[in-house]
Amino acid sequence: MSGVRVIYSGCSEVALLPPGLPAMADNRDSELKPRRVTDFEGQSDGGLGCCGWILVIFSFFLVIITFPLSVWMCIKIVKEYERAIIFRLGRILRGGAKGPGLFFVLPCTDSFIKVDMRTISFDIPPQEILTKDSVTVSVDGVVYYRVQNATLAVANITNADSATRLLAQTTLRNVLGTKNLSQILSDREEIAHNMQSTLDVATDDWGIKVERVEIKDVKLPVQLQRAMAAEAEATREARAKVIAAEGEMNASRALKEASLVISESPAALQLRYLQTLTTIAAEKNSTIVFPLPIDMLQGIVSAGRK
Repeated sequence: MSGVRVIYSGCSEVALLPPGLPAMADNRDSELKPRRVTDFEGQSDGGLGCCGWILVIFSFFLVIITFPLSVWMCIKIVKEYERAIIFRLGRILRGGAKGPGLFFVLPCTDSFIKVDMRTISFDIPPQEILTKDSVTVSVDGVVYYRVQNATLAVANITNADSATRLLAQTTLRNVLGTKNLSQILSDREEIAHNMQSTLDVATDDWGIKVERVEIKDVKLPVQLQRAMAAEAEATREARAKVIAAEGEMNASRALKEASLVISESPAALQLRYLQTLTTIAAEKNSTIVFPLPIDMLQGIVSAGRK
């Protein structure tokens, strides 16, 4: 098919266009994509059109006629932690969010949405995650976020709170799926920081600022807990045996040195006997064992035979 290009649009139809008309297909694709709002400061009321201005003027005229009763319908109040997004005939007014304090709306053509700017926290439900070393764990967490740009939070997404909650769940699974079990148990702060950075970048177009992410609990399967407990117990027993063997070795060396010292002075052995008797007597025992030298016993036995 020389001289003909096949263009697949976002719909199910297929269009055969000459090579000289690629721009028409590009324009068609751009019309199918949703327009994202990024800046409201430069907007004005000039886009209302002739009919829109007629309705606005009529609304002003109605307010003047019904004054002062219309004041109660036109003056609104938002609190210190709130902002109001005003829509006039479906378009956001110039200047973006209004508040805190008083602001003026037209009863027939204007509508507004309040946005809470305070920090909001929510729990991430326990997620069943398969780690990099093929271990299934259940992990939950908590996320703290706030609305940084009220206009973007209203215009670019239907429900910023629900979207942030769902994104936090998927981000938790994606981040922990690349970690080993030992890394999940030891590097919680690093994992929480990575999640915060990922969520903050993803929610920037929604006017959301993710302030903090924390990993609350990591639940292991019961069989894995038993295996880890048995491994830890075996490690402790092996360490205890090594410590006991080292103690016996040190004690034998000390006894060897003591025997060498005593062998040089026979009177030292008698002093050791007396010290042992003093220790036994201090414990208030009824039986006292008095050691005798073997040489003395041999002399007594030989004298009896004679």
